[in-house]
Amino acid sequence: MPLIGCGCPTCTSSNPKNRRTRCSLALGLPEGNLLIDTTPELRLQLIRERIGLIHAVLYTHAHADHLFGLDDLRIFPRYLGRKMPVYCEKRVERTIRRTFDYAFDPVNQDYPAGGVPRLVFRQIATEPFELLGVRVVPVRVVHGRADTLGYRFGNIAYCTDTKEIPPQSMLLLEGLDVLILDCLRREPHVTHLSLDEAVDLAGRLAPKRTLFTHMSHRLEHESTNRELPPGMELAYDGMRIPLG
Repeated sequence: MPLIGCGCPTCTSSNPKNRRTRCSLALGLPEGNLLIDTTPELRLQLIRERIGLIHAVLYTHAHADHLFGLDDLRIFPRYLGRKMPVYCEKRVERTIRRTFDYAFDPVNQDYPAGGVPRLVFRQIATEPFELLGVRVVPVRVVHGRADTLGYRFGNIAYCTDTKEIPPQSMLLLEGLDVLILDCLRREPHVTHLSLDEAVDLAGRLAPKRTLFTHMSHRLEHESTNRELPPGMELAYDGMRIPLG
């Protein structure tokens, strides 16, 4: 936000918390920095947050708003001295290889470091795995006709692009300190949680704190926060929370 061509009060607001780029998450872990998803604004986001190095990337799914900044990963293999490890499901890997085919063309493999994204894929499913010194628990969620993955790191979980969380996944989200949860708008949507649905879901999971993400311009930051139950709030670009 602002949305192209929109003059609504949220899009024209002077409040910086109403100026939202596509949602992503960076985690400072014991063995390096982990990036979840590569949004189209990735370069600007990393510069804004002064994050100069990413050690690995983890994908929730392969929709454009979570994928199309992948080309900006090209600088990190130069810094790391090796290919960038990318953790994702097999279907996400197929989309990446098709969408960014130049990165895998043998003709381009002799480019100097930084010429193309140099990636090495690590296939994941729903079993927990170790990454950069922490245990990652994948959480299957339903995103309309598509399934995506949320992730739990200790007592923090990230579940964006969600319309429904199956019962077996709800069990994986018990006892959280922080839940970061999809919340698109007030009106129902076929692939995302509405405000009421997100509040209800967070109430059932009962984390100590809930941060809503992936909001549209129909949710103004300050006025929406005033409506929310205690312990729930809208996230904003540049927000930071402790991991431990």
